[in-house]
Amino acid sequence: MPTDQSFLPQRGHYRSLIVYQKTECIYDITFFFAHKFLDKGDRTIDQMVQAARSGKQNIAEGSAASTTSRETELKLMNVAKASLQELLIDYEDYLRVRNLDQWNTDDPKSVQTRKVSALHNDSQFYRNAIQDRSDETIANIAITLIHQADSMLTRLLESLKKQFIKQGGIREEMSRARKNYQNNREEKQ
Repeated sequence: MPTDQSFLPQRGHYRSLIVYQKTECIYDITFFFAHKFLDKGDRTIDQMVQAARSGKQNIAEGSAASTTSRETELKLMNVAKASLQELLIDYEDYLRVRNLDQWNTDDPKSVQTRKVSALHNDSQFYRNAIQDRSDETIANIAITLIHQADSMLTRLLESLKKQFIKQGGIREEMSRARKNYQNNREEKQ
């Protein structure tokens, strides 16, 4: 039962979410990659940057809306996931049409990248690390991070769904809080 203190607890601390931090890294890498390796005027630049931005921004917006709308939070987290899938396809297409390697999961470079990526959620780390890397390497780093963020978003969405089923939405919380208030008032009389 919600109490006055727990009714509409302030949520929305998206910057502390590891998945948000990962998507910020993805955005920064994508911005660098698209502007360095794609031809000026190529529409793919805007599409990739916007997909990366959408992944990040929808996590922030969904998290910020979570205090009053779990439905909006769920929808926006799913939009973030879909945007990252769009971006993943762009990176895969880039590698494929240029006959560059997309690292297999058991490739030593892929294994090493997963290890490093699991330890670093600071976008500055990646901005420094990619400066002198090839397009193939940067694309594979981005792909690794996108897979990590996608996995995190999948788990987050499952958790949010369970939480919604258990606690309901804002209307149910409001009704419980109101009923609790009335019961407490009656007991005091």
